[in-house]
Amino acid sequence: MSADTATDVFEEHRHLLMGVAYRMLGRVADAEDVVQDAWLRWSGVDRAEVREPAAYLVRITTRLAIDRLHQVRTRGEAYVGPWLPEPYVTESGDTAPDAADRVLLDDSVSFAVLVVLESLSPLERAVFVLREAFGYPYAEIASLLDRGEAAVRQLAGRARRHVDERRPRYEVDPAQRRELTERFLAAASEGDLDGLMALLAPDVRLVGDSGGKVKTPVRIVHTADKVGRFLAATVPQAPAGMSYRFVEANGGPAVLVMHGDQPDNLFQLEIADGRVTTVYIVRNPDKLRHLTAR
Repeated sequence: MSADTATDVFEEHRHLLMGVAYRMLGRVADAEDVVQDAWLRWSGVDRAEVREPAAYLVRITTRLAIDRLHQVRTRGEAYVGPWLPEPYVTESGDTAPDAADRVLLDDSVSFAVLVVLESLSPLERAVFVLREAFGYPYAEIASLLDRGEAAVRQLAGRARRHVDERRPRYEVDPAQRRELTERFLAAASEGDLDGLMALLAPDVRLVGDSGGKVKTPVRIVHTADKVGRFLAATVPQAPAGMSYRFVEANGGPAVLVMHGDQPDNLFQLEIADGRVTTVYIVRNPDKLRHLTAR
């Protein structure tokens, strides 16, 4: 296989590998690093001995992601405040992402699910991602991870039960989600407490991720009264030069807030029965840096 052909094969599968790595890690930069490491492994292997390039590439990507998760946990890295995934933004307009980007935009890449996946062991997370997000047969997952099929089935069952117990159990029409997000943004920007209260579910949560590096609530804010008052008091006081634009992030509409040409935060809503049940706000600058050039 020539160098050009090897590159073409890898590029053909890059979106798949990024989809696996991002779900495993919840971090765009780390996922990109893992995919780059996979390319280095691929470029150095005797490809004449590789019968199934896709399986080989998914195997090394998954194992590299597992190693990265083990490294993070071994270092005992503490995170200040609630943790949210690094937003994966694919669209800044109204058109749907192309088929390749859709690899990253199903329910298994939503903020809600990725937060739950963070509580799984690296091996459970790998099995869940390969089985639930990409539909790999148990036998193939066992081969990819060098585990017995029975053990893989047990891991998959445990991971699925854990996720199902904690993931939202509702579906929202994308157009409705966009419309409610627009109304939410208008009410928050104007400090309209009554308008916000009309949109918020009684048990709504506000989850802010700053990593301790900028101001945002260090604990999850609960109840419509507290969330509404917090938003009505803080959003209208944003400094001059703020702008807002809708983007496609993690499978749904989100709002990217810019301060000049720098991202200040990205927020996204969970919605059920026509009400906002969760407000996610990512403000950690390390998780927004990759959005600067968009």
